[in-house]
Amino acid sequence: MSTYKFAVAGATGRLGRHVVDVLAERGHQVVPISRATGVDIITRDGLAEALTGVDVILDVASWHASDQEAATEFFRTATRNLHEVGRLAGVDRIVAVSIIGADKATAGFVAAQQAHEEAHLSGPLPARILRAAQFHEFVGQLLDWRHGDTAYVPALPTQLVACRTVAETLVDLATDPDAPARPGPGTPIPEVAGPRRETMADAAKLLGARRGVKVVEVDGSGIPDAEIAAAGGFLPGPHAKLAGPTFQEWLDTQS
Repeated sequence: MSTYKFAVAGATGRLGRHVVDVLAERGHQVVPISRATGVDIITRDGLAEALTGVDVILDVASWHASDQEAATEFFRTATRNLHEVGRLAGVDRIVAVSIIGADKATAGFVAAQQAHEEAHLSGPLPARILRAAQFHEFVGQLLDWRHGDTAYVPALPTQLVACRTVAETLVDLATDPDAPARPGPGTPIPEVAGPRRETMADAAKLLGARRGVKVVEVDGSGIPDAEIAAAGGFLPGPHAKLAGPTFQEWLDTQS
């Protein structure tokens, strides 16, 4: 198996930590990129040095809030910098994570991923995109946004996936010699999701029972693109890779 030198943008984040682990387990060289490692993909501080000798950039960096305008600006700036500095450093390609349904979204953080994808696919480096379902870890955030001891969680359909599963699929895509450099007309963007369809409220109830948080189902009013989500717009397509663990199985492994 060929080995590569990877730079991982967002290496210390929720997904990035798993990506770094998978790469190391498979024998690849890894350059972790984050502000915690002294590299800033917005200001470019330390970026040229970090990308020296790198073959592939994995972009799993994310914005910390749901505001569409701020997230869009972050993704556009970060993507432009990774492409421009990466091209000068001789990087072969870049592979990025997006969200299933980004092409359908009209508002909020998911819509910002449209700009993220467009910036990658129009950049100077060959780019591959992987769209992922919401992570298992996201459910805990929903409980953190509670009022007192009660969390109000939308009963919207989802197919939650483990970060580790996404990381493995991303590395597979990045190292696949037969994957197209850019998705062509009629070629679907790869997707990865969990094995079981459920609602976000159902998953939150499982976690809430362990944390002592009461979960009340709501209809999603006020959430960006709730109608699209309710109609299944953010569920995986027929070409998606479906892989475990389920949310319940994943939860049973958490301390």
